[in-house]
Amino acid sequence: MLRKIKYPILFQGDLKKKHYFEGWYYKQISQDERRVISFIPGISLFDNDEHSFVQYIFVRMDENNNRITKTGYLRYPLEAFKFKDSPFSVQVGENIFSESMVSVKLLDDEINIEGTLELGDFTPIEKSILMPNIMGFFAYIPKMECYHGVISMNHSLGGILKINNEDVDFTKGNGYIEKDWGTSFPKEYMWIQCNNFKNKTASIFASIADIPFMKKAFRGFICNLSLDGKEYRFATYNNSKLKIDKITDKNVMLSLENSEAILKVEAILKEAGELIAPQKGKMQKVIKEELWGEVKIHLYNKQDYSIYEDVGSMAGIEIVGF
Repeated sequence: MLRKIKYPILFQGDLKKKHYFEGWYYKQISQDERRVISFIPGISLFDNDEHSFVQYIFVRMDENNNRITKTGYLRYPLEAFKFKDSPFSVQVGENIFSESMVSVKLLDDEINIEGTLELGDFTPIEKSILMPNIMGFFAYIPKMECYHGVISMNHSLGGILKINNEDVDFTKGNGYIEKDWGTSFPKEYMWIQCNNFKNKTASIFASIADIPFMKKAFRGFICNLSLDGKEYRFATYNNSKLKIDKITDKNVMLSLENSEAILKVEAILKEAGELIAPQKGKMQKVIKEELWGEVKIHLYNKQDYSIYEDVGSMAGIEIVGF
């Protein structure tokens, strides 16, 4: 159990649980920055509806610079789900996801995706006994509604995917991996992710959520910024401060502060695609995810008084219930 907490990429559940979901989120950006695709393999264990699945959201710019978004949810029997811990891999049907590669063969009414991508060295988050993963000490608390893991803040890609008969080259593009497991997504949450900045080492993940806890609820938050080999962590569990300066369906502005830095984050949504999220383990809640958003960051380092500013594109953004 402790190994699973420390390495959240591993399959956290078992196939006998009820009202349980688990899903991995693999995001890939093409080198020319005109294609971005995310895959979400996982399982849903709900009475009379146990199954495995692969979701996708694909956004591209056509020759006229028009943006086209396609999403889909492909169901598979539960028996189609297989996993290994060492070396790690999950398989849903013919689709394989590991720490070194993604191999997909997906076909529905909207899209035909086939090919294999190689994943470069991961950019992991910092860990300790009190912070075994991105959830801090909350990772040790049993029966929480939703657990979260950040696997790689940034990594390089290699390979080609054939998407609707078009060869999309992801070589020298960049990727990101995270995951969720539990019973339900929070009723209110905000999620921001971007690893496509001018500074290629920069990557940010932020989440704010309503968290049920001991028959009550509180608003918790996590923000992790990787930059030039250094990590800035702002979270409920390390006594950081959060202020939501602005929130609309198209724009979010956050202010975060800890003992060493102040971070301003602005996320701009443009056009979201529909995905399916879990409720009590059942994949039934329709949410909207932006995958071509923009994120602006302003970091003030209290220790050396430096200021870092950057603008990222192809950002993942979800705002639910706010």
